[in-house]
Amino acid sequence: MFDLSERDMAGRILDCCSGGSSFAAETGDQVLAVDLAYALGPEAVAERVRMAIREGDDMIDAHADQFEWTWYGDIANRRAMRRAASERFIADLTARPDRYIAGALPDLPVATGQFDLVLCSHLLFTWSDRFDEDFHRRALAELIRVARREVRIYPLVLQATGEPVEFLDRLRADLDADGHRTELREVAYRFQRGAHHMLRIQV
Repeated sequence: MFDLSERDMAGRILDCCSGGSSFAAETGDQVLAVDLAYALGPEAVAERVRMAIREGDDMIDAHADQFEWTWYGDIANRRAMRRAASERFIADLTARPDRYIAGALPDLPVATGQFDLVLCSHLLFTWSDRFDEDFHRRALAELIRVARREVRIYPLVLQATGEPVEFLDRLRADLDADGHRTELREVAYRFQRGAHHMLRIQV
C-alpha cells in the first residue's frame, strides 16, 4: 500500500498510529511504531488486537461483495494473513517493547526531523467522517514536522463508501503553496473499493 523500495526501507521509518500492524515486527530496528493503545501494555493490547481481528473478520464476511479480492484472493486467505500478522505483532511487542511508543496525532512524542520516511495508514482521510478538515491539517503538519524526507498516507477515500474526501485537494493545494511537493501515486494493493492511491508529501 506504500510502494516501498529498498531505498525507502534503508532509512529511519515511523509507522504512525500503527495499532496491531506487523510492519515493525517484520522489519529491522529502523522502524518505530506509535499508537495511543500502546500505553495499555502488551497484554491489554494483545487482547484488543485479537478482538478487533475477530470483529473485522465477521464484518468482512457479512459484506464480502463490497471489497476487492485481487490482492488477498479470498476471505479465507485474508483471514489467515491478518491473524498471522497480528500474532507477529503481539510477539514483537512483548519481546521488543521499546520499538512501540504511546502517542497519537496531532501531537507525536518524537523529535523534529527524526525519520526519513513517515507512514500513516487507515486513519487520515479514510475516517474523515469522524475527523474534520482542521484535524487533518494539524495532523499533516505534525507528520511533516517529524519527517526528514517524505510522508506517505493511505488510503484516501471514506472507509464506509469508498467515496473521495472533499477536502483532500484543498489540503494538497495548501501544502504545495507552503513549499511541499504532493503527489497521488497509484499503488498495487487492492482491498477497499476506490482505495487505489496513496498521498506522497515531499518535505
